[in-house]
Amino acid sequence: MPEFILTETRGPVRLITLNRPEVMNAWHRPMRQELVAALGAANAEPGIGAVVLTGAGTRAFGAGQDLGEAHGFDTDRAREWIAEWGELYGALRNLDKPSVAALNGVAAGSAFQFALLCDLRVGHDGVRMGQPEIDAGIPSTTGPWLMLDRIGLARTVELTLTGRLLEGEECHRLGLINRLVAAEQVLPAALALATDLASKPPVAMRLNKQRFRELTEASFREALEAGARIQAEAYGTGEPARMMEAFLARRGQK
Repeated sequence: MPEFILTETRGPVRLITLNRPEVMNAWHRPMRQELVAALGAANAEPGIGAVVLTGAGTRAFGAGQDLGEAHGFDTDRAREWIAEWGELYGALRNLDKPSVAALNGVAAGSAFQFALLCDLRVGHDGVRMGQPEIDAGIPSTTGPWLMLDRIGLARTVELTLTGRLLEGEECHRLGLINRLVAAEQVLPAALALATDLASKPPVAMRLNKQRFRELTEASFREALEAGARIQAEAYGTGEPARMMEAFLARRGQK
């Protein structure tokens, strides 16, 4: 039984919930592995026509990487870590069925990236999204790859270098959130949208999704290769560990 995600079937929709609310649904290896398996199962099940992903609680879709896991990485583990992200992101990209992110709070770092990899996003004006990894000493590789086509080079540079989080209304204006609704309507609206998508002709849906993968596969692989190289160099300097330890110490004092 999965421990760090919840799965539920709502008609033709598979609802998958990131379930580590005590750490704002931050990722660690076991949760990534469970999510890869859940996405594969949803893709293989004939009765499922769409997937909705959300986070447990009201604070966060996901806070990004669990720093308690990542602060002790060395260069070899950093390379493995990027391979794990490649597996998770690949599982989402390889869905033949449409995916909808129900953004119920913060989506930061890798959770922001995961949300952008979903086909559509529903959120509310209290959502905050962005790429604050620089503050933890983590360079960004897949984040800029995802942002570049969506918001352009200038904004991608700004968000990557400053770590600024965008508010929900700005995300909607920039097209990062497709539907902006009241907070209590995020999950119902996402499920309604997914149900509508599940009613579309499945062969055409699968082939459309396949073509989108083809258009972006080369750049996705390049981003992962760059990520392995860049994260290994960063962790080799010890800077991420120092920054994360300082952050964890500050959090422990609160």
